[in-house]
Amino acid sequence: MQQDAPSVSAWPKAPRSAAAVEADRIRCVETEVIIIGGGGAGTSAALHLALRGVSVILLERGLVGSQATGSNYGGVRQQGRHPAGIPLAIKSRAIWARLPELTDTDAEFDPCGHLKLARTEAEEQSLLDWNATAAEYGLRPRMIGRNAIRDLHPYFSDTVIAGSLMEEDGTANPRLLAPALARAAKAAGASIREHHAVTAMAHDGALFHVTANGQDFRAPWLLNCAGFWGGQVAASFGEAVPIAALHPNMLVTEPLPYFLRNSLGVVGGDLYLRQIPRGNVIFGGGHGEGDEDALSTRPTPQASFGAMQRAIAVLPGLRDAMIIRSWTGTDGQMPDKFPVIGASHTTPGLLHAFGLCGEGFQTGPGIGAVLSELVMDGRTDVPLDAFDIGRFRVQDAAA
Repeated sequence: MQQDAPSVSAWPKAPRSAAAVEADRIRCVETEVIIIGGGGAGTSAALHLALRGVSVILLERGLVGSQATGSNYGGVRQQGRHPAGIPLAIKSRAIWARLPELTDTDAEFDPCGHLKLARTEAEEQSLLDWNATAAEYGLRPRMIGRNAIRDLHPYFSDTVIAGSLMEEDGTANPRLLAPALARAAKAAGASIREHHAVTAMAHDGALFHVTANGQDFRAPWLLNCAGFWGGQVAASFGEAVPIAALHPNMLVTEPLPYFLRNSLGVVGGDLYLRQIPRGNVIFGGGHGEGDEDALSTRPTPQASFGAMQRAIAVLPGLRDAMIIRSWTGTDGQMPDKFPVIGASHTTPGLLHAFGLCGEGFQTGPGIGAVLSELVMDGRTDVPLDAFDIGRFRVQDAAA
């Protein structure tokens, strides 16, 4: 570790019997890092820290990967990211390539290419502008013009006028990522505690005190990877932010004859679509609804019908396809639609990684690596200024 763990003696105590002290020692678990949240970011952080010999405990109130990480579309794309988020997406994509080495599984990662479509001239210009920015970071998206896209993809309607292809992007199975990272982290020495809902947390100036399932955990580092509920964790340490729940609405068709190799998106993000090898077409757009207190979500007919219409407008061959399932999940979205990642402004040893705005599946492995670097090295090679939680406090003061 880069810094010595502060002494527990800093916490004020009244005189206690030897039996009481021993009972407290048994009930309290001391570690070097506590992680709240078992999504892709949290489990990746646990793995990367454990691989460096750090004592780490991850607390997840349900099962790992049971929220946004396990219920999303499955896109693994660098294309279309906010310019400030491109370095993180690149770092994460490199970890996706190493997933079998790290976890003994590829989570069905398929670098099938991500093809982003333009339906208007303004959208086509947007693709050209982003491609120019991406080239500054070493990415090489390939623009496909009106004639070529029709030749390469004859199943597109005339609505599609151009596209941008990132050949190294792809898709994976959302239900496999976090469990694989958690298993690897556990094998490396991390303690993964599912069904451990955090009920209290505090900082005494030296250590974090976190209570879950009636047990106390103490550590000099706390990683806030709690997704939408990360806003509550931040607020507990004086950093309330205007986070909102995000419920992406998704559907899947019956198996169809295989025709679509690339994962598809559109400028504006109101449709994303891919076909898996057995023929099912997974697609989404719009938003469902949820009860964050009850941890329940559901897709809505309005969002589902809207996504169906947009899918048919791009791929007319889907007109008669039967929908066999729809679903949604809960993620957190910030007002600027950009995640919070980095150090707390109020509490030493607190690192945030929440409000991932639908980007957490692709970037989760990279975020975990970044958090481990901040703990162990005090720095990371990914610029984090744009992710800083302090940007909301500045906005509030200006208002």
